[in-house]
Amino acid sequence: MFDGELSYTRVLTIAGSDSGGGAGIQADLKTFSALGCFGMSALTAITAQNTKGVDKVYPLPSDIVEDQIKSVISDIGVDAIKIGMLHTPAIVESVHKMISDKDIVGNVPIVLDTVMMDKSGEQLLLDEAVDALKSLLFPLVTVLTPNIPEAIKLIKKKIRSPDEMEFAAKDLTTMGPKAVVLKGGHLEDDMSDDCLVMSDESGETVRWFQAKRVRTQNTHGTGCTYSAAIAAFLAKGYSIEDAVNQSKRYLTDAIYAGAKVKIGSGHGPVHHMHSYWQPGH
Repeated sequence: MFDGELSYTRVLTIAGSDSGGGAGIQADLKTFSALGCFGMSALTAITAQNTKGVDKVYPLPSDIVEDQIKSVISDIGVDAIKIGMLHTPAIVESVHKMISDKDIVGNVPIVLDTVMMDKSGEQLLLDEAVDALKSLLFPLVTVLTPNIPEAIKLIKKKIRSPDEMEFAAKDLTTMGPKAVVLKGGHLEDDMSDDCLVMSDESGETVRWFQAKRVRTQNTHGTGCTYSAAIAAFLAKGYSIEDAVNQSKRYLTDAIYAGAKVKIGSGHGPVHHMHSYWQPGH
């Protein structure tokens, strides 16, 4: 038996399960593996869903969420954390309890994807949990990754242009995150550009990451995948800007690869493992 001194880069996802395999915990673990990280998981909810949408959400008891987080970190350790669907105020509070305890998580980067609803309109974060998310978790996260509908709900302002995206991202940084990546996929144009705003004591830094829009309905799990990729690159020691840049490239390639594949009758997934295998081979 070989017991060497090599180590994995370890990333924990705290999120819901997608029975269809394209988003949530499943997308996160695929992304971590594709990017050379060891993935761990703490489930917050179980969903019955497929490419057509979410049929049912079954949130787990908050103490079970806490126990999962403590169990994996106490033994394996962690280099970054990605947080996805939380669903209830109680789960938000439990996650806050865990990640605010430096004896448990240390000072690792934390990426929060503000998962509020799926593409079919099913509510994945209850309305009564939104304020808890903002007040408890936003001040603790390294990178926040909302899409435009989520940002509108958070800041209660319209977002119809790149300029308004930038203003919105800046508004969100005032709520506590060190950085905000506002994803532009919901703007109606030929590009899918994302705005990164980083804020510290020296002021604000704005960066844009551009990609041509891929015309496909296979976009299930893009938000989960993007935030998981950012967490993976941060865990590997990349700066926030470089982590977002590399994640944008990875996601764009995954969308291109997934656009070629027919799976299910609704919004198919991106192809997380596009660098390693292709359908039909």
